[in-house]
Amino acid sequence: MADTPRTGIPDQLARGMSMPEQHEYLRTKLSRRRIISSSAATVGGAALLGGASPAYAGSPTLLPASVTARVDGSLVAPFGRHLAFGADPKTQMRISWQVPFAVKSPYVRVGLKPWELSRKIEAEVRDLHTPSLSRKLPAVDQFYLHAGLDGLRPGTTYYYGVGHDGFDPADASRLATIGSLRTAPARPEKFVFTAFGDQGVSYDALANDQLILGQNPSFHLHAGDICYADSSGHGKESDTYDARVWDQFLAQTESVASRVPWMVTTGNHDMEAWYSPNGYGGQSARWSLPDNGPDAKNAPGVYSFTYGNVGVVALDANDVSYEIPANKGYTDGAQTAWLDKRLGELRRQAGVDFLVVFFHHCMYSTSTHASDGGVRDAWLALFTKHQVDLVINGHNHVYERTDAIKNGEVGKPVPVGASTDPTRDGIVYVTAGGAGKDLYSFGPGVKDSYEGNVHDHDHIVSFHWTKLRLPDPDTVEWSRVRYTGFSFLAVEAETGTSPKLKVSALAESGERIDYFEIQRGR
Repeated sequence: MADTPRTGIPDQLARGMSMPEQHEYLRTKLSRRRIISSSAATVGGAALLGGASPAYAGSPTLLPASVTARVDGSLVAPFGRHLAFGADPKTQMRISWQVPFAVKSPYVRVGLKPWELSRKIEAEVRDLHTPSLSRKLPAVDQFYLHAGLDGLRPGTTYYYGVGHDGFDPADASRLATIGSLRTAPARPEKFVFTAFGDQGVSYDALANDQLILGQNPSFHLHAGDICYADSSGHGKESDTYDARVWDQFLAQTESVASRVPWMVTTGNHDMEAWYSPNGYGGQSARWSLPDNGPDAKNAPGVYSFTYGNVGVVALDANDVSYEIPANKGYTDGAQTAWLDKRLGELRRQAGVDFLVVFFHHCMYSTSTHASDGGVRDAWLALFTKHQVDLVINGHNHVYERTDAIKNGEVGKPVPVGASTDPTRDGIVYVTAGGAGKDLYSFGPGVKDSYEGNVHDHDHIVSFHWTKLRLPDPDTVEWSRVRYTGFSFLAVEAETGTSPKLKVSALAESGERIDYFEIQRGR
């Protein structure tokens, strides 16, 4: 039985291992002595500092504190800034960034004017060490910094700069590094948010980011498969991940994420077994997300927030997926129980008109991965019970949008430009997986159908994944809009006596490929 050339777990063994089993094997197999002696990372001849950071879940084994970087702080430029809301977007914001070397005393300066950054907040350092998981990959040390802003004023623009000893963003020479953020309004008002999944690092991903900026969104939803450091995403040990891809991704995304809260959840490519038993230790090091889910330490991609008249819920579909079961059941039902409770709370919350849920694996899609029966079995009844208005998925690298689906069938056809009422017609499901990674296609004979190029099909032959991890054939009538190009979703939320969600899909060219409206109880 031959070992894989990647990390040494035999192929036949790896195929049957869960994410916690992979983590335990790697930690046992790759001893601390081997890591330090054979694959300690160096930059410019100086080994990088690694100190355990107990403040986040799944702290990885790091290089000893005696191994230090000797780089002048004035020469170390922060990069990869990304914002995220706290549990209350009206008063809380989280600022995260990265530095290429260890720095002393990192912080954030904040103020109401870019030239008056009077408030100084100490940052938390989350060091991450990744050993050489493949003969072709070096060991990597990364330094992520996080600062939490609380007690902010609703509906207010703040300016901020990130720094450390030797690099003060308030210096005149550093003013170009100043960023801005805006808190949610105190009372609901019209706003736009954007969404997609499966971005990765590419020219097309960068083009989508620039178009997103043009929408002036209040926040962005990223439905899993964030950067593709793990290029295979099978949930197996053989899924070697190159930690350096995260550096590229955060640098690529900074133009948007440094001013627009970039709210992520987890996909199958985001499980990285080395860092923690559930594979999310790396994500916990790189992102600061709302901590109001069922278990923020172990399920960082599960949370909720309210912005204006929209309640948003992020879920981790790895927990319930039949297709890719490496993390199936890791919350032991806690996520689904929390979902039921949280959707009920949001539906009863004064001022909340719409519920939007986003997660990775598709509830309804006909492209390559098709539909995951696991997410349907776990959550479909809850979405129906609480009358969720819009569900956003990734996973399939296309754009596909359903009619309104009620009880598993078409509740109402929703052609391009139509309006639907979730209280009567059912729920619309959108696969927005064309963010930048290599595109998929639809089945033989199935044509794209989008605004200006409509090709309706009476039915499409597809499938859904079963508990036995087998594809069960489906003949579906709900696939309304299909587009095999790069794209993203833009949603305008209107308030008032007749609130509505105006949902558009935009291609990489800026052309609109889909549009429909959601209005409750007309």
